[in-house]
Amino acid sequence: MNFHDLLNIILRNISFLIKTTIISTIFLFVILLLIYPLTYKSEISVLPPEQGNQSSALSSLLGDNVMSGLFYTSGKSFNSELFVQILKSRTAALFVVRKLNLKDYYGLETEVDAANYLNKQLNILITKEGIIKLNVDVTSSLIPWLLDDKDSLKRFAAVLSNSYIEALDSINKSKLSSKAKRARIYIETQLIITKAVLDSVEFRLMRFQDENKTIALPEQISAAIDAAAKLKTEIIQTEIELGFLETNLREDNQALIALRNKLAELREQYNKMQLGSKDYLLAFSDVPELGKQLSDLLRDVKIQNEVYLLLFQQYYKEKIQENRDTPTIEILDEAIPPLRKSSPKVIFSTVVGSIFIFLIFSLFVVVKEKKIILLQKEVRGD
Repeated sequence: MNFHDLLNIILRNISFLIKTTIISTIFLFVILLLIYPLTYKSEISVLPPEQGNQSSALSSLLGDNVMSGLFYTSGKSFNSELFVQILKSRTAALFVVRKLNLKDYYGLETEVDAANYLNKQLNILITKEGIIKLNVDVTSSLIPWLLDDKDSLKRFAAVLSNSYIEALDSINKSKLSSKAKRARIYIETQLIITKAVLDSVEFRLMRFQDENKTIALPEQISAAIDAAAKLKTEIIQTEIELGFLETNLREDNQALIALRNKLAELREQYNKMQLGSKDYLLAFSDVPELGKQLSDLLRDVKIQNEVYLLLFQQYYKEKIQENRDTPTIEILDEAIPPLRKSSPKVIFSTVVGSIFIFLIFSLFVVVKEKKIILLQKEVRGD
């Protein structure tokens, strides 16, 4: 059977096909208009997290590059994708379920069942700029015009979307607080160690000055002490950074490798200063013995004082970060009740449905006609 034969069959039965299609289309239209469940969506837009804005105050101690290696990977898309995975998590769904008591609303036995159902209704999109767009399907009952309040469904769609972003903010703040707590505990330990060392060197300096009646050093030696102290302070700071990161990163992490290389270079510079490299105007090995002892003690006191001050400042910043309650999410457009339903699209669905109905009945007619033709051939004995 060629195309010409198919066309002839359809034209012979066109009256039947048109009548059947019209009746079926009217029936489909009534179902979509009056019986089919309605779906409402309310979209909320969230700006991508800025690089480094999520890290705790320890970033000023460790440096932005190190902290980005510890907490985040650069790029807005990656950060947005991280937020998306949090939003898709069971933890986020459970937050919304408990906040809105959805277990009873959905009529399910457990909160986990409600969370799993809610996740299936969740729709998330990331734009090329990294903006997150989120909405949740809210579906009515059958015969919605009789059983449901449309305004309530619209408001509920907005509440669901906004609640998901509240869940993201809550989880994010909890994780940041946990990171700040780890950093605060680590710095607290370093503070105790540094304070003990500082007390020890201050006592030795005081006793040395008392025994030898020495109070000050020549200006040139004092300048060298300041330079050495700054270098040594940076070495100790880098060692503290390295100690913290080694407990949080893998051995092959680029930030960790870069920090180790930096520490090696700093130690090399400090050793040159100690051994009298020609790169320095005055080496401590050239200072008379009594002055050398005094310069060593003064340098150690200055170093420990600077390190202690730095750690002390960071300690309180971490405590603030640990207990802060400021929002971590920037909302671009808050979810509001939608003006109209998202589905079903009655006119569009009716037109598409009528086309499919016509094609299905056409296929039925063609198959029927083909069977009749074959049966006639068998009767004739062809």
